[in-house]
Amino acid sequence: MLTNLVMVIQILAGLVIVGLVLVQHGKGADMGASFGSGSSGSLFGATGSANFLSRSTAISATIFFACTLFLAFAAHSGKPRESTGVLDRPATATAADLIPSSASAPAAPAVPAPAQAASAVPAPAQAESAVPATEAPSSAK
Repeated sequence: MLTNLVMVIQILAGLVIVGLVLVQHGKGADMGASFGSGSSGSLFGATGSANFLSRSTAISATIFFACTLFLAFAAHSGKPRESTGVLDRPATATAADLIPSSASAPAAPAVPAPAQAASAVPAPAQAESAVPATEAPSSAK
């Protein structure tokens, strides 16, 4: 029950962080002013004391990280669980079980022999050309 409450607080804190970050004015937005067209005091603009939005973002981030740490510790606290991973189980199949025996091979091929397939297709008719062949002009000079 407590973990559900902390998870809801964590989700709300994350949404508040996203909203506050999107509303704030970025310091890099005035960077073009420092390359000749503005009068900013530093490369990324003047830095003053923190305003309401930046302090609210810091508080929300602290709440978010505290909830994350609590949920991480709550997930691993208590009695240790047995691992149910695939790598933790003993191997049951051997290499001999994976190789097929010759008795399981098919007795007859699944496709017809090439001689049977070639006789079923008629040969194309050879058409004679109506235009007589001419010699190419020689380019030797």
